[in-house]
Amino acid sequence: MGTPRYSADDLVAYASTLLACAGMRDDIARDVATVLVDGDLLGHTTHGLALLAPYLGELEKGSMAKSGEPHVVNARPAVQAWDAGRLPGPWVTLRALDAASGMAQDYGCGTVVVRRSHHIACLAAYMKRITDRNLMGIVACSDPAMKSVAPFGGVSSVFTPNPLAAGIPTSGDPIILDISASYTTNGLTGRLHASGKQLDHPFIQDAQGNPTRDPSVLFTEPKGTLLPLGGLEAGHKGYALALLVEAATGALAGHGRADASEGWGATIFVQVLDPAAFGGVADFHRQIDHVADACRTATPRPGGERVRLPGERGIRRYREQKAHGLELFDGIMASLAPWAEKLGVASPKEVR
Repeated sequence: MGTPRYSADDLVAYASTLLACAGMRDDIARDVATVLVDGDLLGHTTHGLALLAPYLGELEKGSMAKSGEPHVVNARPAVQAWDAGRLPGPWVTLRALDAASGMAQDYGCGTVVVRRSHHIACLAAYMKRITDRNLMGIVACSDPAMKSVAPFGGVSSVFTPNPLAAGIPTSGDPIILDISASYTTNGLTGRLHASGKQLDHPFIQDAQGNPTRDPSVLFTEPKGTLLPLGGLEAGHKGYALALLVEAATGALAGHGRADASEGWGATIFVQVLDPAAFGGVADFHRQIDHVADACRTATPRPGGERVRLPGERGIRRYREQKAHGLELFDGIMASLAPWAEKLGVASPKEVR
């Protein structure tokens, strides 16, 4: 029979209906649902609809705002700082990208930092919205309420994975990167722990600093930590990246780890640049196309596949699943079934 597939449009409708029935304003619900489904379409299965049940739980607890607007804390011609008041992160991030894009088209660059947002889901899901306008975008976030990543040389948790994504337009498909300052993520280690599986590589360490593939060390006392990108050998690089993201998010927003926790959430950095204001769009494409072609045609390692660009596989997966149905990770529909029953929402039908 194969893995069940669902229409992406049906999944957006299903998710937005669940969120709206839980009290979220309709336009916010639609945007949140779209970003979550886009995460799955790109293959980021821990940051797509897997987040919907936890989001619904946050709405029920009152930890996620159901409606409202961000408050502008500070503004200059090409810079804004917002307080999101615990509004849903995907909707807030889309609004920040729109504002930053408008500033970029006026001034060449626009930056929005946001404090007190809720979780923002898959960062890669925002990028094509920017590159389709021939703009370059950067999004980074941290969660000041959480800490699971150790600084290089330490065994105490200080940071979240602190992801950073960028969208780079080309004359063809964009380059989309989505990386984090840690080797792996809380979502993946949590999923593997729940299923009794291990990581492919020793991307985490126990409380004594021993590298391991076993995610259970993150869930037993004394708790282990995620290793910074680069691990025990070159983790100073991931550590430095984590500090950069902290500065761009919490420090610029004026609200972060130094403040009392309000629960699961995000502090966000959004920046959009218009190549037309610099060397021009045509020469931007000429330069980035040259580098991209050099990467694609680089001689692969013996026995290896050809070199891919960041985001290439995700874009290919997005198009295939958009056309033929989305394969949801096992267990996601089951996690939503109790909410569908509670809220009286019919589940989508499989397309095959």
